[in-house]
Amino acid sequence: MASFTAGTGQFLTLGPTRRRSNPKTSSHPKPSTTHLATPIRCQQISSQNPNTKPSKPLKVPLKTLGVAAAVSGGFWRKLFSAAANADEEKGNEWDSHGMPADIVVQLNKLSGFKKYKVSEILFLDKVKSILVGSDDSFFEMVSLRANGVYTKAQLQKELETLATSGMFEKVDLEAKTNADGTIGLTVSFTESTWEEADHFRCINVGLMAQSKGVDVEENMTEKEKVDYMRNQERDYRRRMDRARPCMLPSSVHNEILSILGQGNVSARMLQNIRDRVQKWYHDEGYACAQVVNFGNLNTNEVVCEVVEGDITRVVIQFQDKLGNVCEGNTQIGVVKRELPKQLQKGNVFNIEAGKQALRNINSLSLFSNIEVNPRPDEKNEGGIIVEIKLKELEQKSAEVSSEWSIVPGRGGRPTLASIQPGGTVSFEHRNIKGLNRSVLGSVTTSNFLNPQDDLAFKLEYVHPYLDGVSNPRNRTLRTSVFNSRKLSPVFTGGPGIDEVPPIWVDRAGVKTNITENFTRQSKFTYGIVMEEITTRDESSNISSNGQRVLPSGGISADGPPTTLSGTGIDRMVFGQANITRDNTKFVNGAIVGERNVFQLDQGLGIGSKFPFFNRHQLTMTRFIQLKEVEEAAGKPPPPVLVLHGHYGGCVGDLPSYDAFTLGGPYSVRGYNMGEIGAARNILEVAAELRIPVRNTHAYVFVEHGNDLGSSKDVKGNPTEVYRRMGHGSSYGVGAKLGLVRAEYAVDHNSGTGALFFRFGERF
Repeated sequence: MASFTAGTGQFLTLGPTRRRSNPKTSSHPKPSTTHLATPIRCQQISSQNPNTKPSKPLKVPLKTLGVAAAVSGGFWRKLFSAAANADEEKGNEWDSHGMPADIVVQLNKLSGFKKYKVSEILFLDKVKSILVGSDDSFFEMVSLRANGVYTKAQLQKELETLATSGMFEKVDLEAKTNADGTIGLTVSFTESTWEEADHFRCINVGLMAQSKGVDVEENMTEKEKVDYMRNQERDYRRRMDRARPCMLPSSVHNEILSILGQGNVSARMLQNIRDRVQKWYHDEGYACAQVVNFGNLNTNEVVCEVVEGDITRVVIQFQDKLGNVCEGNTQIGVVKRELPKQLQKGNVFNIEAGKQALRNINSLSLFSNIEVNPRPDEKNEGGIIVEIKLKELEQKSAEVSSEWSIVPGRGGRPTLASIQPGGTVSFEHRNIKGLNRSVLGSVTTSNFLNPQDDLAFKLEYVHPYLDGVSNPRNRTLRTSVFNSRKLSPVFTGGPGIDEVPPIWVDRAGVKTNITENFTRQSKFTYGIVMEEITTRDESSNISSNGQRVLPSGGISADGPPTTLSGTGIDRMVFGQANITRDNTKFVNGAIVGERNVFQLDQGLGIGSKFPFFNRHQLTMTRFIQLKEVEEAAGKPPPPVLVLHGHYGGCVGDLPSYDAFTLGGPYSVRGYNMGEIGAARNILEVAAELRIPVRNTHAYVFVEHGNDLGSSKDVKGNPTEVYRRMGHGSSYGVGAKLGLVRAEYAVDHNSGTGALFFRFGERF
């Protein structure tokens, strides 16, 4: 290769190409452009779905969302390391040099039939007459390693690669013999330098043909050489005009200008600029971005060419259980609508966008394994093809979970006949017509031999993409038929009162609603509910009134009415709406942000006694981060202050079973469900301070609940009948142990404390 002056500057594209001759020592004029040819390397993002159950157990443990991408800390090593590693991997067989010790030998004096063991490698800066340390960036350019075994041809190839890299004006490789038969290598060099520059420009040359090396014929005349170089310079100016600006922010641009202000442009300076530019890209998640060229050298402006990793295609593949490509059942549009805009054609590939795509597709619960794999586009230089590989779950599944209970028989002793089999039978048919529609059903009872006592069932049809798969509006229709039984907390005794006979509330009906998702966590749901409510005692008999235990031990059924109709059975139709605004996020495992929920139930005057009512609830929770922390895997979470408020109110007809209750693990801790009271209007406030402790957190809390004087407005005043206070406070401490909350709470009304173990989160 050669370079020639052409106009105001020089132009030369250098790469690891083979020269026509193979001198032992190489010297070059200063090039004006250095070319950093390297393939784009990105690794896949993959996950197995933790939220769905495949038809057969997975043999591979479930992975959490993860990502890895190649960065270019060893960029030069990757570029120049292909030629000299063969014999390093074959073993430690080597030949003695067979020469006197402590003599300097030129490469052409070495034998072509021997394998030489290299004891050490030194870099000698001829200008400064000093040996540079192993931390010098030039060491990255050498693929030779100490204690490696190499032939003469490999050493000569290494010299040729260094000589044509554009980083050295002159470079030589000498060997020094050692007494033990090994040789030490010294790379003596003169670093390439160019004129001082005071401007910097970064351009994106992705999807453009890369600059090719200038190869000047030796038999060209001087005029032909000058014309050739002028054409090269003109072509390069056109290339810069066609290129797009890169995304580099002004702050990094100013940092590079300060580097250029240190003096003449040198090879080391270009390496520092390359490292700084690539560090910014990789820190921001652009893992496929690479600096491929420096141009316009020997002028007052250095041009940095970057391939940012433009996405040229997005390919969605379905795989069978063996990993072979197959035809999938899921429609492609269902997957494509889950891809963030930054992962679509024409954008620059970003790891965070890949992670988001992984989470979005995973939330569909249709796939057992998901891979997002960026790879270079061989037809479009600098382009990226994003491959999304999916393994579908079985469409149909069924599950039976059983539990056995033994109840006392005659004489109080259990018998074989008293064994009661209970449990849940559930089934699911998912992804109907490939549009993620599904039918789900479950039946639960504590006694399959006599299920009518407490049979509970639910059959639900889910129809997403109500406005069409291609419509960005995200609405889902749900219709369900249900029958459920729950213990009513309204009919609960206060502190010190004898046990109150329980009242069970059965609900059977139909519910239809539409949910519109604004973000992954914020949504608006509206629909209609038609149901029949039946209140029963512990013997499953219909009970129109609450019960009390008499001093004689008998049970009186003259308590507060349980239903609006007074018969123990209500039928009603009402509208229901719920809007949630949630911008919470996790910081090293701790939740921070805010969440607001407003729910409204509106009676339509249809049903028993023509019920017309408006029941509304507002919940506001703030998770306040008290300390800034570094966000990274393995880093400790910040301390968090939680402030919580909940208001509930009702205007119009209010059956007892729908009254708001105070007390319990999700109301005021330290009390039983409903132990404080049942009312038309309630107010709850709470504060909790969470302190991180060894991969979990401990916390202190204080809470208060108040019926706002509205307990008397509930039919029969169950709060007064069952001797409840109507207000109460608690405080305590707790610790999160996996999924369990262990809490010690003090009931302020009675002044006693107790230890509780609860599943899930309070807020």
